[in-house]
Amino acid sequence: MSKKIFYWLPRALCITAILFISMFALDAFESNLSVWTQIRHFMLHLTPSYILICLLLIAWKWEKLGGFIFLIIGLAFTPVIFNHNYHMNHSFWISSLVILAITVPFVLVGILFLVSNYLNKRPDNI
Repeated sequence: MSKKIFYWLPRALCITAILFISMFALDAFESNLSVWTQIRHFMLHLTPSYILICLLLIAWKWEKLGGFIFLIIGLAFTPVIFNHNYHMNHSFWISSLVILAITVPFVLVGILFLVSNYLNKRPDNI
């Protein structure tokens, strides 16, 4: 695979994963609240997305650092999110699917940033 694919793949996957995470903020809209309160709640629910965007900007500039950050975030939040979902639905399989949808993409992003960094540091004549 070319360096260009490994350059853009982690960035595109991370943007997609952040957009997916951002969809969970839509639960801030409830009919019994005022419009401004709903907008305030929505902006607050987007806090994880803001943090992930900042981390993506770091990874965009420093791939190795960003790769490790996303790898650690994905691995560290896996048991937390799994336990939270397991206590809500008492299903190993549903909780595992949630992990596949939420944390595994960030682990993959981290690995891809590290691969991209490795390929960009490697001489072309090898």
